[in-house]
Amino acid sequence: MNKYISDFQYITQDMIDKSHHELAMATCIAGIDWVQLRVKNKSYAEWLDIALKTQMICRKYHAKFIVNDNVKIAKEAKADGVHLGKSDRSPAEARQILGTNAIIGGTANTFGDIKQLVNEGVDYIGLGPFRFTTTKENLSPVLGLTGYESIIKKCRKNGITIPIIAIGGIKTEDVKSVMETGVYGIAVSSAINKSTAISETVKRFQDNLKQEEKLKT
Repeated sequence: MNKYISDFQYITQDMIDKSHHELAMATCIAGIDWVQLRVKNKSYAEWLDIALKTQMICRKYHAKFIVNDNVKIAKEAKADGVHLGKSDRSPAEARQILGTNAIIGGTANTFGDIKQLVNEGVDYIGLGPFRFTTTKENLSPVLGLTGYESIIKKCRKNGITIPIIAIGGIKTEDVKSVMETGVYGIAVSSAINKSTAISETVKRFQDNLKQEEKLKT
């Protein structure tokens, strides 16, 4: 079964002045069709409340709703899927809990990580970080463009075709060079969340991605 994997994935984050569902609303209005809810250091009840509110926004705007880390929250909030970090449940466990239709993503930093995740049956892989970012705790070694090029080359050589999403500190001006490494798409958090003009920032990302798609065809 072919599952829809967006080439432009948006990730929420804890902000002082905006709630997760407000961020999701602003980005969905701007045309985002994939929202990953990234909640840190909250109780289960708080996290579930945030997830349910964000899920309602995503349903309203027909965006895919992915929960970061927590399979139980993903199930209870009727999310479209879950994105698993290296220290989270295994993709097999997540699949058992969420079912075959759920989208399951995994985090990778090396080609070895990618091979393992492919064997474990994930639907897409978030590969990063592209550059240093404060959004993520316990950051893996920064890959940069050469890191992506090298890993994507190994994937092609080994017949690995899973969608690979570049993540970690990506800005609008990076889209061209990042996409030229051969990745499937990008995931963005801070560049959108900390923007004073979210709609305009989302549009710039989308325009730059469209430009790259045109060059491919």
